Amino acid sequence: MVDATVARKKSSSFDLVCKEIEHTIQEAEGSLERFQENRESGEDLQNCIDCLNQLRGIFTLVELQGGTVLCQEMVAQANEVPVGALEDKNGLLATLSQALFILRRYVDYYSTRREDHPELLLPIINDLRQARKAKALPDSYFFDVTFPRPVLSSIDNLQIAADVFESRCRRLRHMYQIGLLELLHTRDLKLAFNLIERSAQGFSRICANAPLAEYWGLVALAGRVMRDAEMEITQPRKRLFMRVEKYTRELVHVGKVAATRSASETLLKDLLYLIALSGIRDYNIRMLFERYKVVEPDLDERKLVAHRSQLMGPGTDVLRSLAAVLQEELGLLKDKLDIVERGVGIQEADFGSIANELGRLADTLVMLNLNQLASKTRAQQGIIQEWDRSRRFPDEQELMSVADAVLSIEQAVMQLEGRGITSETDHLASAESSVADSPYLAEANIVVVSEAQQALSLAKRAIVAFIEAAGDKMHLVNVPKTLHAVWGSLVMMESPEVARIVENAGRYIQEALIDSEQIPGELDLETLADALTSLEYFIESLGRKGEGNAELLKLAEESLRSLGY
Repeated sequence: MVDATVARKKSSSFDLVCKEIEHTIQEAEGSLERFQENRESGEDLQNCIDCLNQLRGIFTLVELQGGTVLCQEMVAQANEVPVGALEDKNGLLATLSQALFILRRYVDYYSTRREDHPELLLPIINDLRQARKAKALPDSYFFDVTFPRPVLSSIDNLQIAADVFESRCRRLRHMYQIGLLELLHTRDLKLAFNLIERSAQGFSRICANAPLAEYWGLVALAGRVMRDAEMEITQPRKRLFMRVEKYTRELVHVGKVAATRSASETLLKDLLYLIALSGIRDYNIRMLFERYKVVEPDLDERKLVAHRSQLMGPGTDVLRSLAAVLQEELGLLKDKLDIVERGVGIQEADFGSIANELGRLADTLVMLNLNQLASKTRAQQGIIQEWDRSRRFPDEQELMSVADAVLSIEQAVMQLEGRGITSETDHLASAESSVADSPYLAEANIVVVSEAQQALSLAKRAIVAFIEAAGDKMHLVNVPKTLHAVWGSLVMMESPEVARIVENAGRYIQEALIDSEQIPGELDLETLADALTSLEYFIESLGRKGEGNAELLKLAEESLRSLGY
């Protein structure tokens, strides 16, 4: 946090040079524009560089860090452009022009808010660096932490056999890789972070008493906060979790000695920044910040996105709001059609009102240039107007035809946020919808999946209670029946392979935990937990995507096979 007195001093200094900054930016823009028109004009190019150097000096003087760093990068970029530059330098010049535009916007931003947030400029700074093939700055570049003295450790501190260590690491690495692939393809992000968190927690436990245990604790925490705060999935964040995967590989191939090494401070800093940026502040995170003397950022993820949007113009928030308004209108239409379907009289159904609402919706779609969707809406408006004019109550087939059309329009509107206002979105109006796309089938699938998730969650809690009660089998009495209910749900969803794995898990619990006189060892119970967790995540992804992740099934199957089932 910036001290109030320092902030006032910076603000006063900025006011003294504000006009000079605006004039110099304008002069730099003019010189760059003239050079782009006449590539032989070395004087214009040099004048642009001189202006950028002057701006860097002014920003340094008034302690505006964002402006200073951006000008420094622009100077480096401009020096890469030779007099007489050919078309191969167009990329450098285009990025430089964009950076000048954003610098002007950033000066306006600071002038209005009196807040210097250099992290807002990282995307354009890295665009400049990428254009001249320099290494990108990490997201945590402007983030301050203090690393405690490293703890020395030896391999003797790891109280686990080498073969067990390797076997456990391989399974945990497999789990991490499944989550990483989901993350890299930006598919099922909740599943991705669940798997990353779970595997990192497992690595933290088997690396207990070694330096790498704390690192894996940070990875698990970073995965959790990214999921809970629904943080953006950017390329730097994908690369961060790819760098984490290197440590899983070392633990598998090098063995226990790899756990005694310390993780890269750069990687630790990136993980801490993600955690700080999430805005989540529970007890564990506060203790972590105290240990690393973290200077909390002024902007959390939500504010960072909003402030960048202010610099760069409208973003997905506009589309999100638009989609929400359209869906609200369609929801009212569906409610009225539902009243008609239930046999209410024509007067109460008010076909004229429904037709008018469809007309307004069509007008909105025309304004958005979604003409195919608008035409489909107009067609349904005409049908309902005919019902209203003739005072005729529609038969079931006619009513279902209109309802299907309204649902297909709704499905297209729901994809506005992801696809944008494009011809691809508009084309959804004429696309044939299959039975699998039916929203009714999707809702039924959600109900079945929800019940299966609850059953697996209850089974896991019962096993935890069994362990904590030193083997009291009363906690497990209902678990096989619960898993049998899951089996039935999966058979109904035509997932025989998954049902078989659930059946094997229930059989192990019955035979090894309930019928047996001995309690299995900690490693076996941990392996059972892996199997149930993998199944839970698979079923959860089944509900969100309509198809599960096959790798999760393999992971569950591997876990049960290692138990002899």
